[in-house]
Amino acid sequence: MKMKKFLNKAEDITKEVLEGLVMSNSDILELKTGNLVVSKCLDDANRVTIVTIGGAGHEPAISGFVGCGMIDISVVGDVFAAPGPDAVLEAIKMADKGKGVLLIVLNHAGDMLTANMAMKQVKSLGLNVKKLVTQEDVSNAPRENSDDRRGLVGCVPTYKMAGAAAHEGKSLDEVYNIAKKFADNMATLAVACRTTTHPQSGAVFAEFDDLDMEVGMGQHGEGGGGRMPMKSANDTSKLMVDALVKDIGINANEKVMLIINGTGATTLMEMLIVYRDTVNYLKEKNIEVVANMVGEILTVQEQAGFQMFIGKMDDELISLWNKPCNTPYHKKVK
Repeated sequence: MKMKKFLNKAEDITKEVLEGLVMSNSDILELKTGNLVVSKCLDDANRVTIVTIGGAGHEPAISGFVGCGMIDISVVGDVFAAPGPDAVLEAIKMADKGKGVLLIVLNHAGDMLTANMAMKQVKSLGLNVKKLVTQEDVSNAPRENSDDRRGLVGCVPTYKMAGAAAHEGKSLDEVYNIAKKFADNMATLAVACRTTTHPQSGAVFAEFDDLDMEVGMGQHGEGGGGRMPMKSANDTSKLMVDALVKDIGINANEKVMLIINGTGATTLMEMLIVYRDTVNYLKEKNIEVVANMVGEILTVQEQAGFQMFIGKMDDELISLWNKPCNTPYHKKVK
């Protein structure tokens, strides 16, 4: 696949995309040395604060969810690469307002290595920090081995739950426990029918026959072992719902959040049809959707496909989800 993108120099992609994000949202964001995207709400924060890390190339995630009520600082690595531990430590020190810091990390090897190194430095400095890992991809490990699962779009609603709890004035332990309750009861499964290219090198991540799709595709184009002939939106939705409901253990009359996350080259038409089919199928199972997101949230450049996320909801989580927030790509107002 020949790469055709409106870019400048490959080595400037991360710098320029962060500058563009902050320039287009200058009322709520600022950019600090070390590729730190910082919420302007941090200036007056007297509460627990939220820091997260991840590579560029997945826009709008993760920095598009920095702002009041969600992330306070995102630490950005190069395209599809983790940032360094020194930048993470700097972000934690900048975020710390005396109430503690929650560090949310997606379970990918580079991000985990960086986070663990930063946490060692944090401990030596006596800072009050807790680390929460999101790891909800059902395709690459069973639930009993959840430490081996990849982190996908579930990080974004986790940011919202943690950020809302922090803005309510809850302690670091309380914020951590709420975010962990949500993260422990969520699951994501991805499907793709066309691969992505690395925007710096043009490298192709996978090869697809014109009639194939793959269920279980990873965030960076990793194979999921679910190659099969292309199915309709309805059939694909049912296949994915069955896997997610079984994994989480959702019963009739329970409430859930549903996210359909386009991975870069999936049209809104397709996502809305998939959402419709999924809601209808969940209704057949007497499972109620009480919260949702539909659109491009955590992408993989021009990969065609989507991630389906389902998470259990209770009254506390529904209340936190509905709290106001203001970020570039997710806003809630009373």
